[in-house]
Amino acid sequence: MASPDTGLPRFAGLRLQHWHAEDRADGVVVLSLDRAGESVNALSQDVLVELDGLIERIAIDPPPGVVFRSAKDSGFIAGADIKEFRGFDEQGNVAGALKRGQQVFQRLSELPCPTVAAIHGFCMGGGTELALACDYRVASTDGSTRIGLPEVKLGIYPGWGGSVRLPRLIGAPDAFDMMLTGRTLSAGAARAKGLVDRTAEKAVLVDTAATLALKGAARPLRQRLVGWASNTWVARQAIAPMLVKQVARKARKEHYPAPYALINTWKTTGGGTERKLAAERRSVAKLASTPTARNLIRVFFLQERLKAAGGKDHGIQRVHVIGAGVMGGDIAAWSAYKGFDVTLNDREQRYIDTAMGRASQLFERKVKDESKRPAVAARLKSDLAGDGAASADLVIEAIIEQPQAKRDLYATVEPRMKTDALLTSNTSSIPLTELREGVQRPAQFAGLHYFNPVASMPLVEIVLHDAMAPATAERLAGFCKAIGKLPVPVAGTPGFLVNRVLFPYMLEAVTAYSEGIPGRAIDKAAEKFGMPMGPIELVDTVGLDVAAGVGAELSPFLGLKVPEALAASAEPGKRGKKDGQGLYKWESGKAVKPELPENYRAPDDLEDRLILPLLNEAVACLHDGVVADADMLDAGVIFGTGFAPFRGGPIQYIRETGADALLERLKQLQARHGERFAPRPGWDSELLR
Repeated sequence: MASPDTGLPRFAGLRLQHWHAEDRADGVVVLSLDRAGESVNALSQDVLVELDGLIERIAIDPPPGVVFRSAKDSGFIAGADIKEFRGFDEQGNVAGALKRGQQVFQRLSELPCPTVAAIHGFCMGGGTELALACDYRVASTDGSTRIGLPEVKLGIYPGWGGSVRLPRLIGAPDAFDMMLTGRTLSAGAARAKGLVDRTAEKAVLVDTAATLALKGAARPLRQRLVGWASNTWVARQAIAPMLVKQVARKARKEHYPAPYALINTWKTTGGGTERKLAAERRSVAKLASTPTARNLIRVFFLQERLKAAGGKDHGIQRVHVIGAGVMGGDIAAWSAYKGFDVTLNDREQRYIDTAMGRASQLFERKVKDESKRPAVAARLKSDLAGDGAASADLVIEAIIEQPQAKRDLYATVEPRMKTDALLTSNTSSIPLTELREGVQRPAQFAGLHYFNPVASMPLVEIVLHDAMAPATAERLAGFCKAIGKLPVPVAGTPGFLVNRVLFPYMLEAVTAYSEGIPGRAIDKAAEKFGMPMGPIELVDTVGLDVAAGVGAELSPFLGLKVPEALAASAEPGKRGKKDGQGLYKWESGKAVKPELPENYRAPDDLEDRLILPLLNEAVACLHDGVVADADMLDAGVIFGTGFAPFRGGPIQYIRETGADALLERLKQLQARHGERFAPRPGWDSELLR
């Protein structure tokens, strides 16, 4: 329902639903965005239309200054309405939507009175572009304030004038560092780069912005010089090739065209603002229709779906972790970093001490304010006696992958636990029905499977079984949300989802390696497809011993033969990255990959040999109901394995490529290499078409 007009003479007659206007005593007009019916501000077309009407009135009757702020505590502006943007792509009208946004922000930039963006909390994408169209920017010093242009993560780049204005404001090097990475800046970092002109406490943010509008501020000479000099024709021709080299080290042009298009548009477009905006608009509209952009936007919505799982009422504050190895220790450290009181237990103090040392390193990296580190560190306590189990709301077991050892532990620890506490296992492959034997309260028992490294892998599998209470899954999803992880509920069958899908891929890579195909060639084939890391390097990273343990559990279930390289645990000192030697030699944490022989040519079917087993098992998982639906499967595999995001996930890739064509290629591999390539059940499903 539209609100009445603002009551301010210059806005008489305007019916505003999303914006609110008020006059301060000093004459400055404050425009507050409070998008109706939404908890977060985003720039939909109706929000922009209202803003355009306000700008038109301001241009006719200019006040001494205008301040833009958010009326929502959640943040300034999250960006464009991505759902609406996807709709414009489906209608073929992206260019029109881009032009409308550009025009509104250009009119804002041309207002005859000073304009200031007062930024608190998140300020992303279109929100940052609105702020760039203002004369000045003020940001709150609150830790929640982050400013960025993350459009590259959606397969496009800023298309409402951001790619034109940001390089001129802060200089091309810093601007491209933001736009090519999607990296966000704190208020202090944004001030240092010249992106914001002032920082202030939240309580005085609008007052500071109004004062800036009335008094103005001169930008430092150095910032103005860098902004001008780094955008000249000569500078663009010199800087652009260096930027392309930086991008090429991380992303292939055929996989991620947006950063390359951004650099090229900036390099080749001279002239005034109008010409540059037109070039930006054409380029972004073209990118929006690419499979990469459509799939990355799909992945964005998959992520939002996972984030929405679980509420705040999980009832967990105290966490007890048993097993201070790499996984257990890092799970404990991450939980403490995220605000939980954690006790860490193991059979010997030396294991706990090692884990506490790694935790200190995590806190140093993550907690930038040194004065706050002691409080964070104090939440993690060494617990050799295991006393923390008695007061814990959640117990996480992370010991060796041996079913009997885990069951023995549960028999000891469960009687000490509170009656409403949850008992979980970080097992990576053992069926929950096998582990729950003897558990007194199976309704409160579940799998909580993290991925290594815990600090950077976003996914956690919540492993279900038929005796588990729905409330347990809901509480665990809420806990995952509280620690910043994405929860995916999976069936408790061997390997669950991620390891089950990943295992045939890694197994085939080691099989090819055992045949004499160089590891570097195998890794290059997978990376060419779009995997973030080759499978041979991945096996070494996971650890040959861990891979062997998973293999022992999964190979009978999947009917796959394990190559000799994985058939038994690796020799001590040769387990991979952690020992400095595995299938590769490792130096300073990086794999040393021998150069391929001159004129070496990998087998033509190598990529298919690696990728099709992964797709084959993904189809089987969907058929077997390991996850709720195809979207959940794609989300789990993308966020759990790093599966090429620009391809949208295994099921989406099958749909785009054609299930029948891939099935035929799978049958060809079966005829050429053996029954391990036999199509798994589910290829005839309509879900793949």
